[in-house]
Amino acid sequence: MKQAVSSLRGGLAHQLSSIEAQHRQLEERVEELGRRPFLTPREQLELAEIKKHKLRAKDEITALRRVL
Repeated sequence: MKQAVSSLRGGLAHQLSSIEAQHRQLEERVEELGRRPFLTPREQLELAEIKKHKLRAKDEITALRRVL
């Protein structure tokens, strides 16, 4: 049983690490777009989508940290 719990935690820790990396990549893109003097309509849409994904990732990170 302890091995199963340890394996589950290891999997969750890996998932947490992966989501945190994704969140960092999204943040880098937001910063990159933020350095531009203006955004095209396509970039504005991309920025809005990125922010939604970042928020979702942040919620997942918070939930996983609670479990661990």
